Amino acid sequence: KQWYQRRVAITPGGIKTPREAIEGTYIDKKCPFTGNVSIRGRLLRGTVHNMKMKRTLTIRRDYLHYIKKYNRFEKRHKNISAHVSPAFLDLKKGDSVLVGQCRPLSKTVRFNVLKLISTSGIDKKKFSKF
Repeated sequence: KQWYQRRVAITPGGIKTPREAIEGTYIDKKCPFTGNVSIRGRLLRGTVHNMKMKRTLTIRRDYLHYIKKYNRFEKRHKNISAHVSPAFLDLKKGDSVLVGQCRPLSKTVRFNVLKLISTSGIDKKKFSKF
C-alpha cells in the first residue's frame, strides 16, 4: 500500500518533504505533509523556546522597536505556538525553525513547523561546562 504524502507548495519550488514523512508510518491529521492541513499565509522564522506540550512547541521571535523620542531601538519579542509533526522529533530548545500559517488547529495554535533551519547545541542562558 502506498503511504499518503504530499508536497507543501507555498513557493514555486515548495518545501522539501522530510524523509520521516515519506518513510514513516505515523498518523497525524494536523501534519502538513501527511494530514489534512494546507499551509497558506505567512512564513515565519524563529527559535524553539519551549517544548513541554505534546506535539506543540513555542517559538520566540525577537525584533527591534524604534523609539523616536530617544532615537534608539528596544528589544521586543513574541511567542508563537506551532504544531510539530512527528517527522520533526529531533527538535531541541534553541533550534531555528521555519513555520507556516494554517487554519486554527486549537485555541492558540495557528502555525505548523515546516523545516528545521539550523541547530544550536547550547542554550544562551544556561550554564555550560565546556
